[in-house]
Amino acid sequence: MSNGTVSLGEKVPNFTLHASNGKDVSLSDYEGKKLVIYFYPRDMTPGCTAESCDFRDFNGEFAANNTEVIGISPDDLASHEQFVNEYKLPFLLLSDTDHQVAELFGVWKELSWGGKTFLGVERSTFIIDEEGNLAREWRSVSVDGHAAEVLEAVKA
Repeated sequence: MSNGTVSLGEKVPNFTLHASNGKDVSLSDYEGKKLVIYFYPRDMTPGCTAESCDFRDFNGEFAANNTEVIGISPDDLASHEQFVNEYKLPFLLLSDTDHQVAELFGVWKELSWGGKTFLGVERSTFIIDEEGNLAREWRSVSVDGHAAEVLEAVKA
Protein backbone atom coordinates (compact mmCIF):
# COMPACT_ATOMS: atom_id res chain seq x y z
CA MET A 1 0.00 0.00 0.00
CA SER A 2 1.21 3.45 -0.80
CA ASN A 3 1.11 6.25 1.79
CA GLY A 4 -1.30 4.41 4.08
CA THR A 5 -4.00 4.13 1.45
CA VAL A 6 -5.40 1.25 -0.51
CA SER A 7 -4.31 0.92 -4.13
CA LEU A 8 -6.24 -0.17 -7.20
CA GLY A 9 -6.13 -3.93 -7.71
CA GLU A 10 -5.07 -4.59 -4.12
CA LYS A 11 -7.01 -6.33 -1.38
CA VAL A 12 -8.61 -3.80 0.96
CA PRO A 13 -7.77 -4.50 4.62
CA ASN A 14 -10.80 -5.55 6.64
CA PHE A 15 -12.37 -2.87 8.84
CA THR A 16 -15.36 -2.71 11.17
CA LEU A 17 -17.53 0.34 11.90
CA HIS A 18 -20.81 1.02 13.71
CA ALA A 19 -23.72 1.12 11.26
CA SER A 20 -27.00 3.01 11.16
CA ASN A 21 -28.87 -0.26 11.92
CA GLY A 22 -27.20 -0.41 15.35
CA LYS A 23 -24.87 -3.27 14.39
CA ASP A 24 -21.17 -3.46 13.71
CA VAL A 25 -20.47 -3.98 10.02
CA SER A 26 -17.21 -5.30 8.57
CA LEU A 27 -15.89 -5.16 5.03
CA SER A 28 -15.62 -8.97 5.13
CA ASP A 29 -19.44 -9.17 5.52
CA TYR A 30 -19.70 -8.28 1.82
CA GLU A 31 -17.47 -11.00 0.32
CA GLY A 32 -19.05 -12.50 -2.78
CA LYS A 33 -20.74 -9.21 -3.71
CA LYS A 34 -19.51 -5.98 -5.18
CA LEU A 35 -19.52 -3.12 -2.71
CA VAL A 36 -19.82 0.58 -3.47
CA ILE A 37 -18.46 2.70 -0.63
CA TYR A 38 -19.09 6.39 -0.89
CA PHE A 39 -17.36 8.69 1.58
CA TYR A 40 -19.14 11.96 2.16
CA PRO A 41 -18.39 14.92 4.46
CA ARG A 42 -21.57 15.38 6.49
CA ASP A 43 -25.15 14.23 7.01
CA MET A 44 -27.99 16.64 6.11
CA THR A 45 -25.86 19.00 3.99
CA PRO A 46 -27.03 19.83 0.45
CA GLY A 47 -24.34 18.01 -1.56
CA CYS A 48 -24.29 14.96 0.69
CA THR A 49 -28.08 14.77 0.68
CA ALA A 50 -28.22 14.97 -3.12
CA GLU A 51 -25.53 12.29 -3.46
CA SER A 52 -27.17 9.96 -0.93
CA CYS A 53 -30.57 10.36 -2.61
CA ASP A 54 -29.02 9.57 -6.01
CA PHE A 55 -27.54 6.35 -4.61
CA ARG A 56 -30.94 5.65 -3.01
CA ASP A 57 -32.73 6.10 -6.33
CA PHE A 58 -30.37 3.66 -8.09
CA ASN A 59 -30.30 1.17 -5.20
CA GLY A 60 -32.53 -1.38 -6.94
CA GLU A 61 -30.27 -1.40 -9.99
CA PHE A 62 -27.18 -1.82 -7.83
CA ALA A 63 -28.89 -4.75 -6.07
CA ALA A 64 -29.81 -6.29 -9.44
CA ASN A 65 -26.07 -6.27 -10.23
CA ASN A 66 -25.02 -8.11 -7.03
CA THR A 67 -23.85 -4.83 -5.51
CA GLU A 68 -24.41 -3.32 -2.07
CA VAL A 69 -23.99 0.39 -1.34
CA ILE A 70 -22.77 1.87 1.95
CA GLY A 71 -22.07 5.47 2.89
CA ILE A 72 -19.34 6.44 5.35
CA SER A 73 -18.90 9.79 7.08
CA PRO A 74 -17.45 11.05 10.38
CA ASP A 75 -20.97 11.67 11.73
CA ASP A 76 -22.22 9.75 14.77
CA LEU A 77 -24.98 7.15 14.75
CA ALA A 78 -27.68 9.54 15.97
CA SER A 79 -26.98 11.82 13.00
CA HIS A 80 -26.95 8.83 10.61
CA GLU A 81 -30.26 7.57 11.98
CA GLN A 82 -31.90 10.95 11.38
CA PHE A 83 -30.42 11.13 7.85
CA VAL A 84 -31.59 7.59 6.95
CA ASN A 85 -35.09 8.22 8.28
CA GLU A 86 -35.55 11.65 6.73
CA TYR A 87 -34.45 10.57 3.22
CA LYS A 88 -35.59 6.90 3.35
CA LEU A 89 -32.09 5.63 2.58
CA PRO A 90 -32.27 1.86 1.91
CA PHE A 91 -28.60 1.18 2.65
CA LEU A 92 -26.39 1.41 5.72
CA LEU A 93 -24.45 4.48 6.76
CA LEU A 94 -21.30 3.74 8.73
CA SER A 95 -19.94 6.03 11.41
CA ASP A 96 -16.20 6.72 11.09
CA THR A 97 -15.94 9.25 13.95
CA ASP A 98 -12.18 8.75 14.38
CA HIS A 99 -11.73 8.79 10.56
CA GLN A 100 -9.57 5.63 10.56
CA VAL A 101 -11.29 4.18 7.50
CA ALA A 102 -11.24 7.56 5.73
CA GLU A 103 -7.48 7.61 6.35
CA LEU A 104 -7.13 4.04 5.08
CA PHE A 105 -8.70 5.15 1.78
CA GLY A 106 -6.75 8.43 1.74
CA VAL A 107 -9.84 10.64 1.81
CA TRP A 108 -9.20 12.40 5.16
CA LYS A 109 -7.57 15.59 3.89
CA GLU A 110 -6.98 19.24 4.46
CA LEU A 111 -9.89 21.00 2.80
CA SER A 112 -10.80 24.64 2.42
CA TRP A 113 -14.20 26.24 2.44
CA GLY A 114 -15.23 29.82 3.01
CA GLY A 115 -11.61 30.91 3.35
CA LYS A 116 -10.88 28.45 6.17
CA THR A 117 -8.82 25.29 6.02
CA PHE A 118 -9.75 22.24 8.07
CA LEU A 119 -9.42 18.45 8.08
CA GLY A 120 -12.36 16.57 6.64
CA VAL A 121 -13.58 13.95 4.20
CA GLU A 122 -12.95 14.50 0.50
CA ARG A 123 -16.07 13.22 -1.30
CA SER A 124 -14.90 9.96 -2.91
CA THR A 125 -16.35 6.65 -4.07
CA PHE A 126 -14.81 3.19 -4.35
CA ILE A 127 -15.91 -0.12 -5.84
CA ILE A 128 -14.64 -3.23 -4.10
CA ASP A 129 -14.99 -6.45 -6.07
CA GLU A 130 -16.35 -9.82 -4.93
CA GLU A 131 -12.90 -10.87 -3.66
CA GLY A 132 -12.36 -7.71 -1.61
CA ASN A 133 -10.01 -5.94 -4.04
CA LEU A 134 -10.23 -2.26 -4.89
CA ALA A 135 -11.61 -2.25 -8.45
CA ARG A 136 -12.42 1.44 -9.15
CA GLU A 137 -12.02 4.78 -7.43
CA TRP A 138 -13.35 8.28 -7.88
CA ARG A 139 -11.71 11.00 -5.80
CA SER A 140 -12.86 14.63 -5.39
CA VAL A 141 -16.28 13.69 -6.72
CA SER A 142 -18.82 16.20 -7.95
CA VAL A 143 -22.33 14.99 -7.21
CA ASP A 144 -24.16 15.57 -10.50
CA GLY A 145 -24.45 12.31 -12.42
CA HIS A 146 -21.99 10.53 -10.14
CA ALA A 147 -24.24 7.69 -8.88
CA ALA A 148 -25.25 6.88 -12.47
CA GLU A 149 -21.58 6.77 -13.49
CA VAL A 150 -20.80 4.39 -10.60
CA LEU A 151 -23.74 2.17 -11.62
CA GLU A 152 -22.42 2.01 -15.20
CA ALA A 153 -18.99 0.95 -13.84
CA VAL A 154 -20.63 -1.79 -11.74
CA LYS A 155 -22.47 -3.11 -14.81
CA ALA A 156 -19.32 -3.03 -16.98
